[in-house]
Amino acid sequence: MVLSVQLRGSIFLVVTVCLLVVGICAPFSGHDLQRVMQIAIGFCAVLYGSSITPTEPWVDRQTAWGLALIVGLGLASSLLAHQPLWALTEMALFVSSAAIALAFASLRRYGGEPLDRVLLLIVVLLCLIKTLQYLYAGVLAFASGGHTMNPDLLLSSFSNKRFYGQFQTFTLPLLALPLLLPTVSRSLRGMAFALLCAWWLIAISGGTRGTWLGMAVAGMVVALIGPWGRRWLGWQLAGMLSGLWIYWLLFTVLATYLGIDTSNDASDRLTTSLSGRGPIWWQGWHMLTERPWLGFGPMHFADIANKVAAHPHQAVLQWASEWGVPSTLCVAFLAARSGWATIVVLRERAQFSERADLLRLCLFAALVGALTQSMVDGVLVMPTSQVWLALVVGWLMALHPWRTPVTASWPLAWRAWKLLSALAIALLVFVALRDVPHIKQAQRQYLDTLGSYLQPRFWAQGVIAR
Repeated sequence: MVLSVQLRGSIFLVVTVCLLVVGICAPFSGHDLQRVMQIAIGFCAVLYGSSITPTEPWVDRQTAWGLALIVGLGLASSLLAHQPLWALTEMALFVSSAAIALAFASLRRYGGEPLDRVLLLIVVLLCLIKTLQYLYAGVLAFASGGHTMNPDLLLSSFSNKRFYGQFQTFTLPLLALPLLLPTVSRSLRGMAFALLCAWWLIAISGGTRGTWLGMAVAGMVVALIGPWGRRWLGWQLAGMLSGLWIYWLLFTVLATYLGIDTSNDASDRLTTSLSGRGPIWWQGWHMLTERPWLGFGPMHFADIANKVAAHPHQAVLQWASEWGVPSTLCVAFLAARSGWATIVVLRERAQFSERADLLRLCLFAALVGALTQSMVDGVLVMPTSQVWLALVVGWLMALHPWRTPVTASWPLAWRAWKLLSALAIALLVFVALRDVPHIKQAQRQYLDTLGSYLQPRFWAQGVIAR
């Protein structure tokens, strides 16, 4: 039985890695392909999750009842929404993300510590491919003989550089793990630091202020946890300063020597402007005050057309305006409760240098950075970010030790969850099969009649207002 579970987990992992490589690294990738990738991963996660029977519950009763309340409130909000099908589709994304998190948690629980190495290798592989793509594009740009250069054009596979920055917010903390492990050789440590510097170079070049803010808050939080947190912060600062120095050499010294003018310089992003967020924040606030109890319905910020975006670029405001204030308070309570439980474990094991303890620290830093960035960006909206958020949460769940004696699982609750996750992924597959064949035509029609650029939400053209 254990072997068969491990085999199914290996298949799920291989398929997921292949989908991540295509969605994140393929030059032709973008928002719509990444959404399809997310649905495919969710489908695999539901299949894998339904094939195993947990011997103990993943969450305690208070958390389980809180999640059930969120689902119930979301269902009521969806049924009362202007477009119930789209609202239920957003709910299905929430459920499928939870299914992905549980699949990764189960994978780590049954696979044990060797899978921590696999996770690190996956992160290194993805970041290495993206770094090579960036350097190759940079070489071509410098050798082209042009008089101007836009560093934004060196970024690939993401329809917006902020989405690229969200991916970096999840992976920058994990790239520091080899630098913390005492058993890593000096040569491997040097290569790991070189990759970290290159990844910071891309983060600086991309100019995503949400990534900078998220990493700054994550650094301050983990530095208070213990000596390993401060060491993690030290490596990140060294990587950031090295990346900044390389950026200056490339885009100032070398560009000036070759007579190339640089547009969209990273220094131009060092502002306190809201970048158009003011109007959409006001829209979210008005929606919240108009319907505080159940909101307008999941995804229904996109049902009120505006000239800026199909989501408010602020996680709390988005959830409150669409799902309602009671659901938002429940989510905030569960997030704070889970975060505090993780901090307690990190503080208790602050002096330990086992791989699992150091990985827990890096995962927690990634989670803090991503949640911070979600206060100013669409981390809870973009497909790649949703997958990585589920991965980080699921791995942290698997690493978390139970404080109480292990109890038996809840068979009825598990069967209800399997039914709910199956219905959710079935709805997502239905929406994908319905929309993907006509998605380019719908985008052209929108651009020709309603807007000058696409506003991503579920699809790259995310406005659902009729």
